[in-house]
Amino acid sequence: MTQLRIFDEAQPSRAILKTNDHAEITDTLALLGVRFERWKANAILPTDADQDMVIAAYRSDIDRLMAHGGYRAVDVISLHPQHPERDALRRKFLNEHTHAEDEVRFFVAGSGLFTLHIDQRVYEVLCHAGDLIGVPANTQHWFDMGPQPYFVAIRLFTNPAGWVARFTGSTIAEQFPRYEGGAA
Repeated sequence: MTQLRIFDEAQPSRAILKTNDHAEITDTLALLGVRFERWKANAILPTDADQDMVIAAYRSDIDRLMAHGGYRAVDVISLHPQHPERDALRRKFLNEHTHAEDEVRFFVAGSGLFTLHIDQRVYEVLCHAGDLIGVPANTQHWFDMGPQPYFVAIRLFTNPAGWVARFTGSTIAEQFPRYEGGAA
């Protein structure tokens, strides 16, 4: 179930707010400039669907997003518990970073935890299939897919080079709980 938890950055063990109410999550994140929407992720895809199959299944949603947001590139990131690079990818995404462009993800399967670090607050957004999140450019954040990852997410970019991160060097992500979900 989609969830938002908010923490003071100095108190990672005590949430200020915890909610599963989608409207409250959407409204709270909107105040930060974060786009959060619930879409239908109902395309029937085989578990081994490749990028082309996922993009074809969600082509109308992708085209609408690309036209609206000026995105010029799209790809699919898909991880499962047997992925040979899952541990290295998890470590990479767990480091706080920013992007020069918005980070837009539409989860079509599985789950993952986006954590945003804004104005001395930490916002954990647990995304599941059907959730679309748009993190504004230059927002400090990290992503945790869990030790047994399972998710498929469509990613949209204004930069044709795709995912380009600028790591902050901060260790704040190490202070907050890890996502232990993942494999379904």
